[in-house]
Amino acid sequence: MRFVTDEASKKEYKKFLEGHERCNFQQSLEWAEIKKPNWTPEVILAEDEQNNIIGSLCILIRKIPIFGNLMYASRGPVCDVHDIAVVKQLTDGAKELAKKYNAIGLRIEPDVESDDQTFRDIVENLGYKIKDDAKDFKDQIQPRYVFRLDVKDKTEEEVMAGFHQKWRYNIRLATKKGIIIKEGSREDLKDFHKIMEETGKRDDFITRPLAYFEKMYDNLVPGGHMKLLMAYYEDKPISGVIPIMYGNKTWYLYGASSNKHRNLMPNYLLQWEMIKMSIAKHDSIYDFRGVSGVVDENHPQYGLYRFKKGFGAKFTEFIGEIYIPFKPIKYQLYKISEKLFKILRKIKRKV
Repeated sequence: MRFVTDEASKKEYKKFLEGHERCNFQQSLEWAEIKKPNWTPEVILAEDEQNNIIGSLCILIRKIPIFGNLMYASRGPVCDVHDIAVVKQLTDGAKELAKKYNAIGLRIEPDVESDDQTFRDIVENLGYKIKDDAKDFKDQIQPRYVFRLDVKDKTEEEVMAGFHQKWRYNIRLATKKGIIIKEGSREDLKDFHKIMEETGKRDDFITRPLAYFEKMYDNLVPGGHMKLLMAYYEDKPISGVIPIMYGNKTWYLYGASSNKHRNLMPNYLLQWEMIKMSIAKHDSIYDFRGVSGVVDENHPQYGLYRFKKGFGAKFTEFIGEIYIPFKPIKYQLYKISEKLFKILRKIKRKV
């Protein structure tokens, strides 16, 4: 086991990550740059006897006022998650970092499905606890429920054949009604962000500042890991999406839609453009990202569930959060304060 410490090991890690079937952009050094300076990244590498990388875990460390440092890893580890020796190497590395940063706890939200009993047994054997009761977006940092579309070795025609008939109709309708999709520049992020704020007010969610999207653009676009796609009607931007491309996957990370011209179905056409990009890139998976785990027509997020489901994707439930409380009392107090903060923020927004 070793850590990424210099340019040579960074290149070695990047090559390993991009070539692994469990690759995730949130485990990348580019994504870690976006999270600076609030979070400090550390990458642990597991090795075989010939010093080849066989596993990795990118951890972000943040100072939490009053409580101390918290360690967090999103969608890791990247390895054979059924090999206890590899997972143990990465866990031992995390424990070393915990001592270095005097951390109160480690939280990981793995890219592992909920019914993977072998992985559950391994992490519990290594001292992790499992929190798998999340249902809504607010219950975890990353969505526990997503829709994933299998595009491996498939043609556009084969993928579209799996869409609901109405979804295929809406894609054709958008084109027929004059919706034009264009790849946006950094300057176009201003239009995207303006529409995003409109979307946030309509759907009642907090939006990130323009500077955050510009930072994403600066760190991800040069390496070919991000695009901005905008939908135009009569030369005016009405919708936009940000796909992230890394390794064998493409993720639909952000979307924004104006209150005007929604009847022209620009969002269906934008999804199809991203899916076509994923097919052309020879991906294994196109990831629609999060939906609520409460599948109820009366739930406020049911419309999002229905929209993503119509593209023929698989409803995927992740294991949730696995964690090690290095300082159990402090960690528990932090969790209580985190829950109270979310409640107070919700009340404040309503007021």
